[in-house]
Amino acid sequence: MKRILSAILMTAVFASAQQIKEIRFDGLLHLSDDIAQEITGIHPGETIDIEKVDEAIKKLFAQGYFKDIWVTEEHGILTFHFREKPVISQILFSGYGENKRDELLSTIGLHKGDIYDEAKIEKAEALIRSTIEGEGFFDTVVETEVTPLETGSVKVEFKINKGENIIIKKLNLCGAEHLEKEEIESVMANREHDFMGWMWGFNDGKVKIDQLKYEVPRIRDLYMRHGYLDAKVEDPLLRVDFDQYSAILDFKIEEGEVYKVKDVQIDLAKPVIDPVILKDTLKVEPGDTFNIDDLRHDMERIKESIANMGYAYVRVIPDFSKDEKDHTTIVKYKIFPGEKVHIRDVVISGNTRTLDRVVRREIFLAPGDLYNLTDLKDSKSALMRTGYFENVVIDERRVSENEMDLVVNVKEAQTGNIMVGGGYSSYDGIIFNASVNDRNVFGSGLAVGLSTDLSRHRNNFNFNITNPRIWDSDYSAGFNIYHNEFESYDYTEKRFGGSVTLGRQIARYWHASVMYQYYSTELSDIDPDFPDYDFYANNDFVTSAGTLSLRFNNTDDYYLPRHGMIFGMSSQFAGLGGDAEYNKNYLTFSIFQGMEDYINYDLILRYKARVGFFGNDNKLPISAKFYMGGVRTVRGYESGSICDEINGYRTGGKYTFSNSVEASVPLVQAAKMRLAFFLDYGMIGDENFDDYKRAGTGAVIEWFSPMGPISLIFAYPLMREDGDKISNFEFTMGQQF
Repeated sequence: MKRILSAILMTAVFASAQQIKEIRFDGLLHLSDDIAQEITGIHPGETIDIEKVDEAIKKLFAQGYFKDIWVTEEHGILTFHFREKPVISQILFSGYGENKRDELLSTIGLHKGDIYDEAKIEKAEALIRSTIEGEGFFDTVVETEVTPLETGSVKVEFKINKGENIIIKKLNLCGAEHLEKEEIESVMANREHDFMGWMWGFNDGKVKIDQLKYEVPRIRDLYMRHGYLDAKVEDPLLRVDFDQYSAILDFKIEEGEVYKVKDVQIDLAKPVIDPVILKDTLKVEPGDTFNIDDLRHDMERIKESIANMGYAYVRVIPDFSKDEKDHTTIVKYKIFPGEKVHIRDVVISGNTRTLDRVVRREIFLAPGDLYNLTDLKDSKSALMRTGYFENVVIDERRVSENEMDLVVNVKEAQTGNIMVGGGYSSYDGIIFNASVNDRNVFGSGLAVGLSTDLSRHRNNFNFNITNPRIWDSDYSAGFNIYHNEFESYDYTEKRFGGSVTLGRQIARYWHASVMYQYYSTELSDIDPDFPDYDFYANNDFVTSAGTLSLRFNNTDDYYLPRHGMIFGMSSQFAGLGGDAEYNKNYLTFSIFQGMEDYINYDLILRYKARVGFFGNDNKLPISAKFYMGGVRTVRGYESGSICDEINGYRTGGKYTFSNSVEASVPLVQAAKMRLAFFLDYGMIGDENFDDYKRAGTGAVIEWFSPMGPISLIFAYPLMREDGDKISNFEFTMGQQF
C-alpha cells in the first residue's frame, strides 16, 4: 500500500512550484539515507515534481524492504516515511521435516535474517510441496504460521502434512521382448511394488515424480548397452487411483534390431600419437555387439592417454554411422588434442591446520611440469590415503591455451583425539581404555600415540611415534615401546620391548621397510602338563628380530576406500641374538570396489585375505605363533581362541589362512554411519593349513564418530564345535573399515 498526500494538499504544493530545501528519510533500517536519496533521483534545489516523487516511491518499493511508504512536505522539507517489513528470526518445520531442516532450508532458499515477504513464503510452500511430492507423497498440505516477536522480528513455522504415498501396483513395459522386465526395472527409480516391499532390498513401489522424467533416457541407455541403437521409448503414462493411492505405470517401447560393430576408427585433428596405440587400449572392437558403456569407457581411456602427454584440454567426440540394412555401425572417435599445457602454479586451499608442505609432498605435479591427468588423479588419492583429509577437490583453472593453475581444496578430517572409554567382553569382563593420539601433530604429518587398556585379563601400555616423510623425503621412520600383560587361556604372558622402523617409498604405490624388534617375554601360571613346560616355565625369552616388509596401496581413501587394493608381505627373522629363533611370514591382500557408478547406489564391496606360515621354528615361543578368532581373522569367536591344541592346551598354529567378504551400504548419512554385512572363513593348524576350520557371519555398524572411526561388530559363529569360545559383539576404534 502506498499513502500520498491528499489531493488538495498536493495541488497546493505543486501549484506553488516550491523548491526542495531538504530531503529527509524517516524509519529506514536496511538502507542508508545516502543510498535512499540516490535511489529516488531527487535532490535539494529542485522543484517538487509529483511524477518524480511517485517514481521515487516505486523505486524504493522495488528494494523489497518496505510494507508502506508515504511522503509529506512542510516548508520545503520533503520527508519520505517508511514502514519496513519485519526480519525473519526463526524458521521452523513441524509435522514433517524436523530431521531434514538443513535440506529443506536449502531447497526453499529462506534464511534467518531475511526480510519477511509473502511472495517468498508462497514460493517456499510450493517448493516444499514439490519436494515432498518428489518423494512420492501426494495431497501434501503446507500451511505457514507467522508469529510476531517482541524484538519486531517474526517467527515463521511451516506446518506440513505430507499426505499419502502413491504405490505402483503394476508396471507395464509394452513392447519389451528381448530384455527381461527385472533387468529394465533395475535401472529405474519407479518400480513395481514387491511382496514385502517394506523390507530392505525389495521394491517399495513408491512413485517418485521427480524421477519420472529420467526414466526414458535410463531405459534407452540400457537398450544401447545391448546394441539396440534404434530403440525408442515413449514418455511414461502414470494412471493414478487417488481413492486407493495406487497407480499403474505404462511405457511403450520399440526395441528394433541389435547392431554389431563393423569398424572402429580414430580421427586425430593432429598426429600427437599413433592411432594403433590407442586402438590397442579400446574395449569396442569390430564384431562385438555395440555397447554404449564400452564407448564411454573408451572415450575416457583416449582422453587420459592423450591428457597424459600434456594435452589437458583434449576433446573426444564419439560418432557412429549406422547401416540399417545389415544392422552394423562404424564407431569413430574424433579427437581434438588442443595445445600442450604446463602447470603455472599449485595453490593449496582449505588447510587451516595442515602445513602446505605436507599437502604439496603428496601432489605429483609441480609448477613448470607438463600436465598429466593420471598424476592429477593419483594426487587426490594420495592425499586421501594420508587420513588427514575428509575430502579433496583439485580444480583446474585455465590461465591460457598452454598454462593452468591447480587449486587443491582440502577439507581437513579429525586426526587427533583424547578418548576415555570402556566396554565389556565375555572373556575380558569390563574393559577400560584411554588413549591420546594424533596422526597429524601440529599439521606436520607426524603421528604420535599413547594408549592403555585395562581389563580382567589384559594390561597394555603403548607409546609410538612415526614420521611418514622425514624432511618431506621418501623416507619414513617410527619408534614404538610397549609393556603388555595378558592372561591367556593356559598361561599368563608379560612382554616388554620396543621397535625401530625405517622405510622408503620406492614407487608411487609401493613402500618398503625394515624393522628391528627387541622384547622379553615371560610366561607364567603354566600347568606342569603343558607341552614343553620345562622350556617355558618361569623363563624370560628375549626375542631379537628383524622384519622386512613390502606394501602396495593404491586405494582412494584411508578409512573408507571405495576403489583400489592393498597388498602386503613381511618376513620376520628372529635370532639376531636373544633366545628365540624362527622365520615368520605373513601376506595380506584387500580389494575394494564401489558400485555407485554401476548401480547408482553407494554399495561398497570388499574382499580381504591373510596368509601366515613359518619358514623355520628352531626356537619358537608360543606367543609368536598364529592364533585365529576375533576382529582381524574370523569374527564370532573370541580373539585368539581358535588354534592347534595338545592335550586340551592351546598352543597356536604354524599355518593360517583367513578371508572375508563384505558389503557396506549407507545407514544414516547425516550421522556418517554405514551398515556392513560380512562372511568370514579361516583355517589354522600346526601341521597343515586346514587342521581347524571355522566361519562367522554378521553385521557391522561403521560410524565416523566425533572420536574417530568406530566399528560395532555383531557376529554369529558358523561351523561351531564343542569347546569353542564365542564372541557375539566386539568393537574397534581408529581402524580402516
